[in-house]
Amino acid sequence: MKQKIIMDLEKVNSLNAEGCPACGRKFVLGEMAVAACGNWDGGPKYIHEEEAVWDHKAGLYYERQCFQERRKL
Repeated sequence: MKQKIIMDLEKVNSLNAEGCPACGRKFVLGEMAVAACGNWDGGPKYIHEEEAVWDHKAGLYYERQCFQERRKL
């Protein structure tokens, strides 16, 4: 899975049924999204780029709240 994408019509149509798992907003054409890990079942999911944090050590994006919780450990 690519880690960063620009939302095209196909992605908007396939992801907007659920919306962004991090913030709940719908995606729009031309927005940047990233595949990020978070406090949800399954592997990485696409979320709005501004809702994500890049973890240099892991080489992955994390949803902001999940990233902050991991730093406390």
